[in-house]
Amino acid sequence: MTDAELLALFVQRDERAVAETQAKYGRLCRQVAYGILANQQDAEEITNDVLMRAWDVLPQEQPKNLGAFLAVMTRNLSTNRLDQYTAQRRGGGARPAVLDELAECTASAENVEHTVDARMLDDALRQFLDALPAEQRTVFVLRYYYALPLPEIAARKQIGVSKVKVMLMRLRKRLNEHLKKEGFL
Repeated sequence: MTDAELLALFVQRDERAVAETQAKYGRLCRQVAYGILANQQDAEEITNDVLMRAWDVLPQEQPKNLGAFLAVMTRNLSTNRLDQYTAQRRGGGARPAVLDELAECTASAENVEHTVDARMLDDALRQFLDALPAEQRTVFVLRYYYALPLPEIAARKQIGVSKVKVMLMRLRKRLNEHLKKEGFL
């Protein structure tokens, strides 16, 4: 079933939309959620929450890419769940450091909010990613968007973990240079 047909089912409020979306995009949503939460049960719950939210939102929204729309929704819900699990009041407080690897490439959130429009930063990041060869772009996205562990990225790309580490280190350095050139740092 095409995305256009799925969206039409959501607009018509046909309950088959949920089942068909689950069949087409359920695996993607579970992979994104599992990459962030590392828990299969939580990944299933997040996938179900995404489908429920899609039922509520999609009649009004008409995304150009349904898979990307659902992946972003999954990532956001998974990140929120992870924040709940690692909240100080619950005895956690140590959020996994995947995105901390990028900290040296970005200005503080307060500085960015006051000096740079978020859309311009997004455009600069897209420009950076578009200029990368396919393999490097895929490794970057798997690590920093889907938050996959290095061994899983290496297995998917059929390369060594050390090559993934080196590639990511070089990509962070190039991103840092790109953002400086664009005036973000």
